[in-house]
Amino acid sequence: MIRKFTTIFATLLAAFSLSTAVQAADSDPDTLRVALLPDEDAATIIKQNEGLKDYLESTLGKKIKLVVTTDYSSMIEAMRFGRLELGYFGPLSYTLAKSKADIEPFAARMKKGSTTYHAVLIGNTAAGVASIADVKGKQVAYGDIASTSSHLIPKKMLLDGGLETKKDYKENFLGAHDAVAVAVQNGHAQAGGLSKPIFESLVSRGIISLDKVKVLQVSKPYPQYPWAMRSDLKPELKNAIRNAFTSLKDKKVLKPFKAQGFGAMTDAHYDVIRDLSKSLNLTK
Repeated sequence: MIRKFTTIFATLLAAFSLSTAVQAADSDPDTLRVALLPDEDAATIIKQNEGLKDYLESTLGKKIKLVVTTDYSSMIEAMRFGRLELGYFGPLSYTLAKSKADIEPFAARMKKGSTTYHAVLIGNTAAGVASIADVKGKQVAYGDIASTSSHLIPKKMLLDGGLETKKDYKENFLGAHDAVAVAVQNGHAQAGGLSKPIFESLVSRGIISLDKVKVLQVSKPYPQYPWAMRSDLKPELKNAIRNAFTSLKDKKVLKPFKAQGFGAMTDAHYDVIRDLSKSLNLTK
């Protein structure tokens, strides 16, 4: 009996040790899975960020796997179930992910010395949409339902302008910011909302013409897109990741983010986003 008990105990101890070892290894994985926001075409996003992959592999001494999920919700779920180590979130999608997963923001896009940004409401000029009032009775295009600058903020701007969804206009979700701008330009939607930096990029690349699309309003500043990581990563690795991003100055690597660098951020910076989503009854 004693011998049998000893064998069982040894087996349980070995299993526990193996489990602990797996958890420890997982906190310092050889490969870091890094998710990028599905704001535009996935293949384009991966190609544009090869420089980031190379930089992180060199700086952190880890293999990097870039990931672009099908939408914001699947990115949130991937982080929730530990299938990602790092993620580049929109402010709203970060707060939604934070409510489900043990993650923490550590840096955000910085431009002109600021870690804030704006969204824009745009209208189709041929449809006579020159102001927020003209949006009444029209079709409004948004990106992802969990997008800050392509849903949350423009919806708030319309509400402040006296227009309520379903009552005063119809909304459609197209998934990506660029799809919103193109839909408005083509007249498939008469108005839409998206990130100001993305809109400006589409204009500079000749994809969107200011002869066909008019900016109706620019939002007030909101905290920029945050980088977040799993809180259970090894402390030394977390510090290395923070330093890698906040010390990044390579213009080629930063170009896809339309940024001059990444500034340090904390969870408290995104309380304003939580308050905004509550005011629109988007937080259950």
